[in-house]
Amino acid sequence: LVALAALICFVASGAHEAYTALAGMETVITVLFLLLYLLRLDARMRCLFWPLADIFNSVVAALFLLVVGLFAVIIKTNKGTLAGGVLGLILLVLCLIDVVLLCKKIRLDKARGRSAPAK
Repeated sequence: LVALAALICFVASGAHEAYTALAGMETVITVLFLLLYLLRLDARMRCLFWPLADIFNSVVAALFLLVVGLFAVIIKTNKGTLAGGVLGLILLVLCLIDVVLLCKKIRLDKARGRSAPAK
């Protein structure tokens, strides 16, 4: 929702296309990962380790959001761009929290797999 709000702010303010493209891309990718996990497609498509793909997405998004969020806040051509930049920085923090939680989850799943008895 934060990515969608940032996208709306950037579009409404007529901000630079790069800001809008990044917010739109992150919104779409987040919705796709949400659908992947909600529909349990990650269990069906085992060709990729999905939590690691989610971590990679969050790290790359965090790097891009850092640059775009800081540029939008520093330049602040209007209030919409400033609001989008602040929402982008909030989204950056949420991406970093996602990375930490997913890393803990992977570590816990790996630890459980070792201690589980063989079948």
